[in-house]
Amino acid sequence: MSFRAIAVAVLAVAALACSSQDPTFSLKSATVDDVYWCPGGARDAGYDLHATVVAHNGTARAVAIVAATAEMKLTSVRGSWLERVGDRYDAGAKVAPTAIAADSTATLIVTIPSACTSGRWGPHASSSGSYVVTVRLVTSAGAHSITAANQHEILAA
Repeated sequence: MSFRAIAVAVLAVAALACSSQDPTFSLKSATVDDVYWCPGGARDAGYDLHATVVAHNGTARAVAIVAATAEMKLTSVRGSWLERVGDRYDAGAKVAPTAIAADSTATLIVTIPSACTSGRWGPHASSSGSYVVTVRLVTSAGAHSITAANQHEILAA
């Protein structure tokens, strides 16, 4: 075999390797609900925050999601707020579906329990808190986390 033939074969193999799909499990993107209006007069009123996560399974086997959690970190406040910027809240979460088929991409819906407190709505200035949300998944392919591209804002009186 000539040097030229070997070089062409090496380049062909390299091109195939570069064009092959990702052979691992990964979280590609995430977003969360933009805004939640806390009801006037609410005290630790529970609500569901939703995250949408795109997961890619490039493996030859289905990947099971064993557990899900989320961390909400307060990044900014306007007006009066019970928490301080930098405070973190860890929450359990539910995810659906709970498995991603081999060699496929799926959109996961993650439901995160949260709560809010608000004074009565009226003529006074309202307040708000903005949170960065990070979703963590424990899967049969290992632990993975992703931070949402947008922030979640809670609006209160």
